[in-house]
Amino acid sequence: MLNRAITTALVGIGAAQLLKVPVNYAKTGNWDWNKLFASGEMPSSHSSAVISLTTYVALKEGFASIDFGVSSIFSLIVMYDAMGIRWQAGEIAIAVNDIDEQLEKIVENHPGIYHKKRDRELKEMLGHLPNEVAGGALFGIIIGALSYLSENKR
Repeated sequence: MLNRAITTALVGIGAAQLLKVPVNYAKTGNWDWNKLFASGEMPSSHSSAVISLTTYVALKEGFASIDFGVSSIFSLIVMYDAMGIRWQAGEIAIAVNDIDEQLEKIVENHPGIYHKKRDRELKEMLGHLPNEVAGGALFGIIIGALSYLSENKR
């Protein structure tokens, strides 16, 4: 059996991914079940996972524990990465896909120019906006607290 901290983090990921479907429906009116496996958007499953873990550890071991300190720093790094580096990678993918599309149009108008179209576009939704990270973190606090409160006390 997995330990409770790992289970809590995995539930944080899964619940956040599941929540993306109705959140998307509320925005678009479309049930897109592909959101279950998609990165990006609201809420951040990365944030939900690390903050549910951190919340559980804080309640179980205390705010002064080394485990809480390590988990907190890990959480900050993951959430920073989701908003920063992964977001920028998504922006670069958008630009590359746009360039590929423009090259296709140029090739159509100039038969002597050769351009091999990419088999598929680069994935553009990789990172998160700050409100998506905050939403995932808030959801993670709830998941972590519920995990701690539902734990069998021995």
